[in-house]
Amino acid sequence: MNDTLIITPTYNEKENIENIIRKVFSLDKSFDMLIIEDNSPDGTADIVKRLMHEFPNRLFIKERKGKLGLGTAYLDGFRWGLEHGYQFMIEMDADFSHNPEDLPRLYEACSAGKGDVVVGSRYVDGKISVVNWPMGRLLMSYFASVYVRMVTRMKVMDATAGYVCYNRRVLEKMKFNKVKFVGYAFQIEMKYTATRLGFNIYEVPIIFTDRVLGTSKMSMKIFKEAFFGVFNLRMRNWKNY
Repeated sequence: MNDTLIITPTYNEKENIENIIRKVFSLDKSFDMLIIEDNSPDGTADIVKRLMHEFPNRLFIKERKGKLGLGTAYLDGFRWGLEHGYQFMIEMDADFSHNPEDLPRLYEACSAGKGDVVVGSRYVDGKISVVNWPMGRLLMSYFASVYVRMVTRMKVMDATAGYVCYNRRVLEKMKFNKVKFVGYAFQIEMKYTATRLGFNIYEVPIIFTDRVLGTSKMSMKIFKEAFFGVFNLRMRNWKNY
């Protein structure tokens, strides 16, 4: 068993899943990988199960009964990773918007103690590192991060980022049953909770590339949850965290 687990939620990712698994396992740094599969009707799970024979004891799958949300998928993955003794756990999308070649950089920063939580950031040093997004979505994402910083007073430049490495001690201290959000607001909530618990967040610059194959899971409902949910974070009673 390796010390680091890559957690990748999937729903209808047959066009990407085999390629991204093979890419992760081709890296010089050795990682294990857990696919959280939400009963995709396109056969994503079958592809993963076939590859598990090729990559025994490195590739794993956790199947769920349906599309239950990004946040709950990652929480299920964190629980699994903690139970199996991993020291570091990294969130990564299945669609190559997160470049697997950046995995060693996130791991190295976290394992070296630069941050208890290491974020693959699109907005570091005054730069916007996003490819293939229309201008409207790019501006919405950038100013959403500005908005989150204003409301939460976090110093994280890319608070909505989903390419994140956690040291297990951060996850051990969190009470997962207190996590409220299931969409992209989940990413903000996790970072905010980590800072309130006294952990350090470090950002590593990445280039985010919008998916080429498959369908985006972003929706207006998810965006609204993130926008309005930020206020709820400030209003909560944090003594239970």
